[in-house]
Amino acid sequence: RGCEKKRRKGRRNRLRAARGRGTLEKEKPPIFGMIQRGGQVVIRMLANVKRATIKPLIRATIEPGTLVYTDEYSIYNELAEWGYGHKSVCHGAGEYARDEDGDGFHEIHVNTMEGFWSLLRSWLRPHRGISQEKLPLYLGFFECLHNIKKRGKAALTGLLGVLFG
Repeated sequence: RGCEKKRRKGRRNRLRAARGRGTLEKEKPPIFGMIQRGGQVVIRMLANVKRATIKPLIRATIEPGTLVYTDEYSIYNELAEWGYGHKSVCHGAGEYARDEDGDGFHEIHVNTMEGFWSLLRSWLRPHRGISQEKLPLYLGFFECLHNIKKRGKAALTGLLGVLFG
């Protein structure tokens, strides 16, 4: 299934960052994330976005044979060779969810991870200008908060349980 770019005019946004993937040199470090629908999340700041970098993370986190849903980024093309099922959606062609079996439920999507990114950006925004050295600490804290599934004062009990379990 080919992924063709949708021909449409971009939105005007004066605060929009430069297009393309983030890099450490551009001071926009790449963040890689995996989430189980209804379950745990794992996020890591990466030095680069290459198959050799993500493969050990995927192998350490995801059970072989698992069906993995991604966007169309070519870095995921070898998932089947690594022992995973793989389905993708093509955001570039305006596709965000797909129903392949005709039951009316669009099971092929990456909306769970996209929703997590939105929460993370909202949480990081007030911290304005986090250094690359400290960013992994912020990411780890937010990952932990998400995974204990508690908010507000109840999160303190959950965090203490994780620390002193």
